[in-house]
Amino acid sequence: MPADFNGKWELESSENLENYLKALDVDFAIRKIAPHLTPTKIFVQDGDNFVITTQSTFKSFELSFTVGVEKEEFTKEIDNRKIKTLVTWEGDKLVAIQKGEKANRGWKHWIEGGKLYLELTCEEVVCHQVYKRKD
Repeated sequence: MPADFNGKWELESSENLENYLKALDVDFAIRKIAPHLTPTKIFVQDGDNFVITTQSTFKSFELSFTVGVEKEEFTKEIDNRKIKTLVTWEGDKLVAIQKGEKANRGWKHWIEGGKLYLELTCEEVVCHQVYKRKD
């Protein structure tokens, strides 16, 4: 049985977010604001079906997917690109590979020691975030 991600998670730490957003060509103002936010991620998991809502005082967005099913996305909340995303299980990690105009783009979520970890990649840039359970 894969990991259970259900629940609310609040950002505890973030490393290299501004450089990650820069690699995505995100607007300068957003790159400066985003590192100062403390977003909450709400995971609703039903087997391999997920809805992840990210909420902050600045911007909120929702991501839904089914593990193993490639999906076309328009990332208007982030960098205004059309990409194809495939999320798979690697053990207890959710691993997303995003195909589009940026190389090596994707993310990984996993739970370890009661914390939620998120690794974001774009080109050679890696951002690490750690979330603590909120509920």
